[in-house]
This record gives sequence, structure tokens and C-alpha cells, in this order.
Amino acid sequence: MNNEQIITRFPPSPTGTLHIGGARTALFNWLFARHNNGKFILRIEDTDRVRSTEKDTEVIIESMKWLGLDWDEGPYFQSHRAKIYDEYVQELLSTGNAYYCHCSKEELDKKRADAKEKGLKPKYDGKCRNLGLGNAPGAVVRLKSPLSGITTFKDLVKGVISIDNNELDDLILKRSDGSVTYNMAVVVDDSSMGINFVIRGDDHINNTPRQILIYKALDKPIPRYAHLPMILGPDKKPLSKRHGATSVLAFKEMGILPEVLLNSLARLGWSYGDQEKFSTHELVELFSLDHVGKASGIFNLEKLIDLNSKYIMEMDNDKLADSMLPFLETLGHSNPNREKVKGAAITLQKRSKTLLEMAKDSLFYFTEITYDKAADEKFLTTDLIDILEDLLTDLQGAMDFSIGELEKIFLEFLEKHQIKLKKIAQPLRLALTGKTFSPGIFEIMEVLGQKMVVKRLSDAISHIKNK
Repeated sequence: MNNEQIITRFPPSPTGTLHIGGARTALFNWLFARHNNGKFILRIEDTDRVRSTEKDTEVIIESMKWLGLDWDEGPYFQSHRAKIYDEYVQELLSTGNAYYCHCSKEELDKKRADAKEKGLKPKYDGKCRNLGLGNAPGAVVRLKSPLSGITTFKDLVKGVISIDNNELDDLILKRSDGSVTYNMAVVVDDSSMGINFVIRGDDHINNTPRQILIYKALDKPIPRYAHLPMILGPDKKPLSKRHGATSVLAFKEMGILPEVLLNSLARLGWSYGDQEKFSTHELVELFSLDHVGKASGIFNLEKLIDLNSKYIMEMDNDKLADSMLPFLETLGHSNPNREKVKGAAITLQKRSKTLLEMAKDSLFYFTEITYDKAADEKFLTTDLIDILEDLLTDLQGAMDFSIGELEKIFLEFLEKHQIKLKKIAQPLRLALTGKTFSPGIFEIMEVLGQKMVVKRLSDAISHIKNK
């Protein structure tokens, strides 16, 4: 690689949100650039005027920022670069490496149909190739591709790939409406931006020899290519909506941590020994195209969620609270007490798989509760009124509401009444949370605080009396 600065790019089309496949491509380009102290460029390929939207562009950028994939240049927009493309097309025309074609759509359709009927490849027959035609309404510009020889490139993942030039067409570079085609725009952009490593999905392999021919015609340096294997679902079929969420922001909304999704994306086609779990710093340190495999990566949502629960379990308390806050707001609870959020998060940390699940399970700390109907009938019974009223008195008189102090109060209370905790555990849990499953009772009480515990227990006693 000499001392040349490595420059990679990620060029999404804003015709939809950023999905797993695109995010994996972005990550590998970003890691390769960061590992080699190179440059990472973001380019929005918005030449599809019908399907490209500003909203999708915003979603792509938001997704990249959430994942922490920062870029050194851009975002550049292809829709703003028409003048540059025209200059390159003119250069190809002036050097005789491109020509105007006046064949009509009907004429071309007929030629394709005739070729298919004869069992031939339906490629352009070169009718206008040597006619020296000028521009005219409806004319397109075609590349004067070599008619013989082989185009070969060494793919950094798949090895040497070759294709006979007679298999390739005199591809259109500029359409009759004046816009340039995908392959022309990509070559101009990559060349003018100094991109020297193109890392992309293997669905682009067929474009590569065509793009190489354009580079050669322009007499520009050809980048090195690495085509990444496909991503499949657990059923070994191409990843799609039927496998669950595939949009990056859908994972964010589910409460998946960005570092978890990055970890999982990195493992889709790349490995480093038997290591499964990587920090972003480790990924940058260890990433190499040499460790990208040829086999398709399998994306498993269950494994992702399982890994997410492990990360949540290891999170620092303050970061955990800050991460849960937006989900509480989404659920309609804005501006909650941060210390209470932190306390609630700690009680749910070991049992939560996602931040959304944690936020939903914590709502009883912040909002009014309603009792589960079946549990209400089973546990909030009139024979408990006296014992719960006695407990209420003890809790009202507590000078300290820490877990340690609560344990002492309950020890004395149970001894006085000669009962075991399980006799009042579920009724008390239901009174405090509205549910029969929750974190430990003393943990809950400490986070709720004395005032809220007393109120909820009083409400439960009144509820039983009114039955």
C-alpha cells in the first residue's frame, strides 16, 4: 500500500432507510480507514430523482451518527455534481473513448428481442460506434469498450476475477435526458475524491469490470476492490423483513445498544480467532480485510438480543440511566427524576434484554399503577387487612429507607407476627407495582421511596376494604 493514504467511502442511495447490509458495508469501510489512519467519505447517491427522498437521507445520516460511524468528508450529493460528470463525459468523447448513439428505444428493444431469439447475448450491436455522430435530441453517450481481451482484477476478498471484454456492452454513460448512469457517476466520484479502496457488497461484482473499463478510458488510477459476502438470515436465505427488523433505526427503537449492533455487524463475514465480543476500539485495532471470509454472514436476531442483555448487564450505572431516559420519554414519561431512573435501571439491569423492555418494566416506578385482575383476586384478600395495616405503621415510622434498614424492619415484623416473608411478598409486590413479578421487594421500596411506598400500601388496603 506504500505510503499512500487510504481513502474509503460509503455511498448509500436515499431510496429507503439504512439497513443491515448497508450498515455492515459502512462499518467495514470505516474500520479499514480508521485502522490505517486513512480517510472515510460519506456520499449520498441520490441520482434516482423519483425514489430518492430528503427524509431517507436524514434517516441514513441519523443512523450513521447513532452507530458512531463519523466521516471525514461529506456528505457529498451526486445530485449536485452534474457539471463534474459532464466534464468527464466530454473528456471521453474528445479522446475517442466514447461516442453518441442515436438508436431509438424501439430499435434497441427489437435488437434485444432478435438476439434472444437467436440465443445470443442481448447486447448493443455497435451500430453507431464508428459513425462519428454528434449530439442530437434523444441521443445517448456510450463507452467505446474494447471488443477483445480480458478485464481482470484481484478482489481482496474473493481473489482474481476475470471477464471477457466481448461479454461487456458499449454501456451507456449519459442518458438521453442528460443524466449520467450509475457506473459513470461512481467512477467520476471515486476518481475525483481519491478513493483507492472500494469495499462493497458482492452484488456489485458485475459492475466492477465495467467501471474498470471507464477508469482505463479516462486514464485514471483504478482502486483496489473488496466485495463482501452476502448477509443471510438463520434460514440461509437473503436477509429480509421476514427475519425481523433490518433497518438500523428499528434496532435503535427496540432498545438495542449501538455498540452491540456494531459488534454483530462486524461479525457478519469478519472474524478474529474465536473472539465473539469486541469493543469499538478493539475492532479498529484488529480489523483487516485478510480476515473477511468468502462465506455469507448469518444474521441472527436472537443472538443480537442475547448479546445486548450481556452489554446491559455490564453497563455503568450512569450510562445505563442516560440510555434508558429516551425510552421513558417515548413511553410518555418526560422529565423523570434522574436518580430515580438510575435506581430503577439498576433493579432491572440483570433481567432486561433491551432498553425498551427495561423502560416498560420500570413504568410502575414513575406512573400510576393498576392491579393485574387475576392477581388482585388471588392476593389482595380481606384476611390480610390487619397485617398490612400493621406493616404500614412500621414503614411510616422508618427513619431510614435503605435496603439494609428495610430488611431489619421486615425481620422484626415477621418475627412479631410469626410468619414468613412469602405470606406477604406477593400481596406487597402487587400493591407496590401492580404486578406479581418484579425485582426484589426491598430494592423496589428503596427506589420508590418512603412516601410512595406508604401511599401505595395505603391505597391497596383501601382497595381491599372496598371489595
